[in-house]
Parts: sequence; structure tokens; C-alpha cells
Amino acid sequence: MAKETIDVLIEGGKATAAPPLGPALGPTGLNIGQVVADINKKTESFKGMQVPVKVTVDKDTKEYTITVGTPPASALIKKEAGIQKGASNPKTEKVADLSIEQVIKIAKMKEDALLGKDTKQKIKEIMGTCQSMGIMVEGMAAHEAIKKVNEGGWAEEIQSGKTELTEEEKKKLEEEKKKLQEELKAKREEYLAKGKSIMKSMEGKKNKDIRAAMTDAGLPLTIINELAPEEKDDKKKK
Repeated sequence: MAKETIDVLIEGGKATAAPPLGPALGPTGLNIGQVVADINKKTESFKGMQVPVKVTVDKDTKEYTITVGTPPASALIKKEAGIQKGASNPKTEKVADLSIEQVIKIAKMKEDALLGKDTKQKIKEIMGTCQSMGIMVEGMAAHEAIKKVNEGGWAEEIQSGKTELTEEEKKKLEEEKKKLQEELKAKREEYLAKGKSIMKSMEGKKNKDIRAAMTDAGLPLTIINELAPEEKDDKKKK
């Protein structure tokens, strides 16, 4: 029984007969349109994300199976949070807030790739990733959420495996997201004002000294690079 395996990376729900999938399937003699439709059905929940897909074809019977991998946990977290990227400084910035149900959902989607022995451990792994991205869980820092799980928090939700949100819960999360975005905007303006003040007070000084002063003042690197981009000479000295 000869089998052939085709590995491709496609955007969830948007596979087409164009390269790389179509040309790879062509020699197998399969109905490409049907295979594409089956892949899109299986990857629909991953819209907007790149998903690894494996098509295993039996050359004799022309039967095939489709195995769908999952995007990185960080990509799933960003999708659930409705954001494009995590915080530039997770220790000081919080860019989104997930419900416990959303964390459980992500843990279930990634369960085969996570190291935890049970659902509780897998959920804490996802929370750990949230921590590194500046994303809160149920209105608290992710490391505090992990502590709460260790103390028995959200036991009912974890036990039931609830992953869906009520309309009220969705509204609450949307309001929290808006609030966080406003706080981030205000914080950015504060950093910019402080940075510009430093630049004005150090007018005529070397760029590297200005950058050092901004660092000492606690400005994020993204703001420092925006106001006083690192010069070539500074890079060479590193």
C-alpha cells in the first residue's frame, strides 16, 4: 500500500488550488476541489492564521486523510484577544484581557502540543504564554491567575471545559479591551513627552548619551528607537 504525504502551510479556511497545494496534489489524481474544500472545512476556526496541514494519500485507492496542526499558542491568544501583537514590555504594559473560558479554549486547541499532564496544567501553560505577552486573565496579571488556579480557582469552569462566552461576558471583555487601549495610548503619550523633554534638555549631546538617559528614565525601547534611533556608529561599538 503506497502512500504519499503532502505537507503545506495555508491560511485557515482559505486553501486554494493555487501553489503550493494545487501543484502538489495534481500528480496524485485526487479531486483537488474536494480536497481543498475539506481542508477549508477543517481549518475554518483558524481564519487569519497560518496552519500546517498534512494530506496523506493512498496511491492505490485514492483515499486520503487530512491532519491539521495548530498555530503557535501566541497566535491563538492574539486571535482570542483581538489584537495584532503582544506588549513590547509585558512587565509594565497590559494589552488585553482573556476570560478563563478563552484560556480553556486555547488549551484544548493546543492540548496535543502542550506538556501538561492534565487540563489544569495545560491551562497554566497558556497563562504562562499570556504573561510573556502582557495579556491578563480575568482582570488580573497572568501570574496571579496561575496562582489562583493552583489554589483551586475556576475549578467548575475547568472541570466542565466551558469555552463559550455569554453575550454579557463578551460585552464585558470588549469594554475591558477598550479601556486597556485607552490606557496604553495615554501611557505612550506620557513616554513620548518625557522622551522629548530629555532630548530638549540634552540638545547637542551625543545620541548614545541621550538614549542612555532615556533608558535610565524608564522609557521603553520602542519609544527610544522612535525618538532617537540607534546610529550606525553606536551599533559598531557594541
